[in-house]
Amino acid sequence: MDLLHISLLALTGVAAGVIAAVVGGASLVTYPVLIALGMPPITAAVTTNVALVPSNFAAALADRKVLPPLDRGFVRLVVASVLGAAVGAGLLMATPERVFALIVPLLLGFATLMFAYSGQIAEWIRARAERDGRALSMDVTSVKFVLPVSFYGGYFGSGVGILMLGVLSVATRGDYRTANVAKNLITSLNSAVATLIYVAQGAVPWPSTLALMVGAMGGGLIGSWVARILPRRIIRIMVIVFGAVLTAEFVYRFWL
Repeated sequence: MDLLHISLLALTGVAAGVIAAVVGGASLVTYPVLIALGMPPITAAVTTNVALVPSNFAAALADRKVLPPLDRGFVRLVVASVLGAAVGAGLLMATPERVFALIVPLLLGFATLMFAYSGQIAEWIRARAERDGRALSMDVTSVKFVLPVSFYGGYFGSGVGILMLGVLSVATRGDYRTANVAKNLITSLNSAVATLIYVAQGAVPWPSTLALMVGAMGGGLIGSWVARILPRRIIRIMVIVFGAVLTAEFVYRFWL
């Protein structure tokens, strides 16, 4: 790998780190670049997942004031993230990518709609539960929210930030900042667990991954700052537009 490729991957990492921290869906940036450099799709997925571990974790810590409290709920969140990602990553190493890739556009489109209407969806669910006389608990540490998305993050990963943000936005009644910090923490845990499995399988192309990782770390810190200062309305529009673009890109890639 020459200096030009290293520089290109580092710059791509900066852009991906910002997008991952603010919105999610860094693969929209990394995938085309990695594939253009000759990587197979699964290798590109592995590279992206591993490279974004430090940047997602740094973005979560940079806005740690709104992280979930360190209680039983937090422990459940960590356990669900680890288990889901471990099963997903193990399955990725054992099955063809195309089988799961066919439903990716549906998942991303669903996540974008969930984010766009998260406040209304949360209120509808709560109102229905109250009418039925049931108490309903929804928060960012709920296993029923975290486990399936963590599985997806470990297995495929592309667009998992949008998917996670959409689900957590329902749990937080549309509170973007809380949902985004939880998203950054959970995706960093997912990627860290998946990384261990990828490394054990010898599936990580380290020179490319490290170049991307260095850029993504800087981008993640920039993105965490951007997420705190941008008005909520602008961020919501960015997330919805980005989710729609990412969905359309995967429809074109996997269905057409």
